Amino acid sequence: MRFVLLLAVFVSSFFTIAQDKYVNLSSPYGSVNTFLSNLQSENFNDSLAALTFNPSERGIQVAKKSVTKLKRVLDGRGLFIYMDEVPKSPNYIDSTSKRSKYVLLDSYPKIFLLKAEDGNWYFSDASIDQVNELYQETFRFGTGRLLNLLPKLGTKKTFGLYTYQYIAIFILALISTLVYKIFSFFTERILSRIVKRTGYTGEASEKYLWQLARPASVFIIVLLLLLFTPALQLPVTYSKYVNIILRVMLPLFGTVIMYRMVTIVSIFLLRMAQRTESTLDDQLVPLLRKTLKTFVLIIGTLLILDNLDIPILPLLTGLSIGGLAFALAAQDTIKNFFGSVMIFIDKPFQVGDWITSDNVDGTVEEVGFRSSRIRTFRNSLIYVPNSKLADNTIDNHGLRNYRRFFTHISITYDTPPEMIEVFVKGLRQIVDDHPHTWKENYHVYFNEMSSSSLNIMFYIFFSVPTWGEELKCRHEVLMSIMKLGQELGINFAFPTQTLHIENMPGQPSLSPTYMAGDEAESKLQTIFKKG
Repeated sequence: MRFVLLLAVFVSSFFTIAQDKYVNLSSPYGSVNTFLSNLQSENFNDSLAALTFNPSERGIQVAKKSVTKLKRVLDGRGLFIYMDEVPKSPNYIDSTSKRSKYVLLDSYPKIFLLKAEDGNWYFSDASIDQVNELYQETFRFGTGRLLNLLPKLGTKKTFGLYTYQYIAIFILALISTLVYKIFSFFTERILSRIVKRTGYTGEASEKYLWQLARPASVFIIVLLLLLFTPALQLPVTYSKYVNIILRVMLPLFGTVIMYRMVTIVSIFLLRMAQRTESTLDDQLVPLLRKTLKTFVLIIGTLLILDNLDIPILPLLTGLSIGGLAFALAAQDTIKNFFGSVMIFIDKPFQVGDWITSDNVDGTVEEVGFRSSRIRTFRNSLIYVPNSKLADNTIDNHGLRNYRRFFTHISITYDTPPEMIEVFVKGLRQIVDDHPHTWKENYHVYFNEMSSSSLNIMFYIFFSVPTWGEELKCRHEVLMSIMKLGQELGINFAFPTQTLHIENMPGQPSLSPTYMAGDEAESKLQTIFKKG
């Protein structure tokens, strides 16, 4: 019975061949041409096309389904077969496998033709399995069922497309527009609520969230188009370029979403950093933002190139070789980058600190990838490579708990000892009464008898965070000292020289007279007995 059925099939096939149909299985070119030419709309005959799948072994129904699925996959994915590249020799040998084998598409090596014992070229069993897998991947979520419905809407062609295809394109565009509007609206609302619950409002919720919602909506639209476009069964030339555009748009808008997501996350991180005492993390957030954005752009570019079927591995290999040369040429830049990393890890200073390192003395304004920006006390700006800051010794004045103030208060030699004691006591009281002095650690003593003055050491510390506040406290303390001296009648000394003329005619001699040694010894004993 089966033999009779197969005989009927072949008789029907040859009868159709006699009606000006094309069948030639003697070479890879003939089999591919038989497959394609008999599935064209103006010359459709799936029974003849099924001969390329050897229906005598697999059954006519399996062969018909296989050729139909393969044609739909080719049209849906825009896979173009260049007939000029298909070998016409019946004895073609594949150079790789050394067999009578021809791979139809380089991107799908499991779809290939083999030469059978009867001399004809048929699609292999592996091809049937691969076609079924590709069909499921191309027409997901039941979209393949539309292929059985859409052609019934009309068969008239206009500018290369059927009427049902124009109607389907219009419906798809309308659905895409509605989905874009609805998804943008709800995405913006949902993200706004999430942001408000975390306590952030204003710029992030109003501006950046909307900029994130729009590309996210377009991303969803591209996914829908990739899902439904294969079911339109556009001409393979149209389908090829439509698929290329959609495959590029998918990673493109994905990159835009991640790029803007980095901006939003950096805003949140920056506000969190502003709540901390350290100001270095305020600079770490912009550095992290730049790094993540660069990473997102690189990954997005690689995905776009991959979707354009551009080999990435040779590109990465070339970049690695070029990167080695670049690294050798830019080793100082790399050192500076790792120097900045070490600064952020060790935190030897933070933005706003007054530091001294080598010949650098000023306030840190910014820490970047390559260098740090330091404002000197001359108001000039110095850019110091981070590698030098990481290697050199850094004196961080900004991390001081107290700021030292040391000076000598000089008074005249004619100041009585009792007044010196009272004056020193008053100086100590000034330190104790000032709100920003370190009460547990200060030293105020009559310390030196210099050539022109009696010097009182004034050694104290201020508990203030900035240099400006330190100057203010110095001013207040010095003004208090001046007022104390004025109230007590203390004369402040300055470098002077006094010329004494010991003997003048008619004037008493200014030459000093000293007591005798025994008298001085007795006086000394009396003084120390009193003490």
